[in-house]
Formats: sequence, structure tokens, C-alpha cells
Amino acid sequence: MASIVLSRQLEGYGLTTAEILYRLPDHPEFLQSYTWQDYDLFPHFPELKRFLAFWRRELEGPLHSVRVAHNRLIGAAECRMVAQEFAIN
Repeated sequence: MASIVLSRQLEGYGLTTAEILYRLPDHPEFLQSYTWQDYDLFPHFPELKRFLAFWRRELEGPLHSVRVAHNRLIGAAECRMVAQEFAIN
């Protein structure tokens, strides 16, 4: 599992969290919150779009709004080659 997550991060995937507000089917005046989290590609978010398409197709609670936060865990600025190595007794 860890190697899959690492390879996705190296492909540009970053941890994405979405707060999904939806209306209750029986009481549409009330909003319920659902938190979704997975690794996804910024800025197009194909995994989140796939999940939201599933939601619209299979679940009864209509979506009200979606708030997204994304963070790249491994990026080019964080990975760099080591030029020298020193050993200290």
C-alpha cells in the first residue's frame, strides 16, 4: 500500500480533502456534511470528479456545495540530489 501511495505522489498526486455539503432527502431544508479524502491531481481532480459523479448517480442526497483543499506531499522543490556526504564520528 505504501509503495502505491508513494508512486502516486511522484506522479504528481497530492492529498486532497473535500468537504461535501448535501441536502437530506427527507428534509431538504437541512444540510449534512461529508468529508472525502484521497490522493488526486491538481487542478483537474479526476478522482474527486469520479466520486461526485458516483454520488449524483447512486445517492439520493442532492449536492449543495463542495469545498476542496489540496496539498502536494512530494514535489520537485522537496526532492533534491545530494552532492556530498560527510561522516562525523
